[in-house]
This record gives sequence, C-alpha cells and structure tokens, in this order.
Amino acid sequence: MTVNVITMILSRILFGLLIFLPASWTQISERNKAIAQAERLYTEAKYEESVRQHLELVGTHGLDNEEVRFNLALSYHYNGQEAEAQKGYAALLGASQITIASNAANQSGVIDAEEKKYKEALASFKLALLKDPSNESARYNYELLSRWLADNEEEKEEQEQQEEDRMQPSNYAKRMKAQADALVDQFRFGEALDVMSKALEIDETVSYYDEFIKHLGDIHEINEN
Repeated sequence: MTVNVITMILSRILFGLLIFLPASWTQISERNKAIAQAERLYTEAKYEESVRQHLELVGTHGLDNEEVRFNLALSYHYNGQEAEAQKGYAALLGASQITIASNAANQSGVIDAEEKKYKEALASFKLALLKDPSNESARYNYELLSRWLADNEEEKEEQEQQEEDRMQPSNYAKRMKAQADALVDQFRFGEALDVMSKALEIDETVSYYDEFIKHLGDIHEINEN
C-alpha cells in the first residue's frame, strides 16, 4: 500500500471524525444548558417551568437518572401536583443512592402530613431514617410528629373517657329533644326552650343536651329583645 493511499484513508477517517464530533459536542452543550436551566428554575422557585424543564431533560435529552427524577418529583411537589410527586417519590424508594431514597421517603411523608394522613407520614419518616440514619430532616419530622400524635392521642382518650362518664340521656330525654327539634324546625324557639326546661325539672339526664338548651336560651333572649 503506497503512502498516498494510506494518507487518503487517514484523511477520510479524520474527515469522518470532524463531522461526528461537532454534533456530539452540540448535543452535550445543549444538554448541559438544559441541566443548568432546570437547576436555575427550581432555585428561583419557578416550579411550573421547572417541571417542564425536567420533563424535557428526561424526554428530549434522555437523562432519566435518579437525580433528575428526584428533582422532577420535588418540582411537582412544590408546584402543587402532589399526586405526581408521590408517584415520583414512590419510584425512588429503592434508589441505589441512599440519600435520594431517604429524601424521597421523607418528602412523601411531608405530603402525607399535609394531607393529615399522620400515620402514613410517620411510617414514611421512619422509612427515611432506616434508609439513612443521618437524614436530620427526617429525624426532626419523625420526632415532632411522634410527639404530636402522642399528645393528641392522650387528649382523644381523655375526651372519650369524659363522654363515657357523662350521663347518657334517658328515652324520655331523647323524646323531649325530638319534640324540641321539631319546634326549632318551625322557628318556635321559645316553645322548644320551654319543653327542654320543663323536662330537665323531672329528669336530670336531660342535661346531656346542655349545649342545645343554652343555644335555645341565647336565641330566645335575642328574639325577646
């Protein structure tokens, strides 16, 4: 093979590389710009635009990695698209990066707590800590919610006990309450108050309806004035 032939072949290879590489460089440049744009939008709290940009990273640029998917879920979350965010977090609970898996569980718990699903939220915070014990945000959320639930459970039990200790109305008291309700439906509040007051004179269990009687008294007083 002559030197001229070898030179020609090498020239063709080099020409082919020169055609290929700029295209790759362009794609890499566009992808890097898209990543920077997504990060900027999220940082600036432009969450709707951040959702669109992260979807573009996944769909157009093929960046379907754990970091991008977590940032997409965060963008959904703070854009008020909780259902989509929960799907994203759920898909990342088995992430290879424990920080992402832990933070996904923690953020899922935050949404549950916002929706007053407190037991589910507590379970999510616990899962976040199991995946990464150094997740201080999850630890704080877990401890705070645990104390709140404990305090409210005690209060709930106390209220239930008070209800049990409270004297239950007799059948007579219930019958008088039904009569009073019928009069209230006819806007005859004074007569309804009279029915309950007279019933209370002979049956102490009518006091079960103290709030109702007080309400009738207030209305009667207003009407009298």
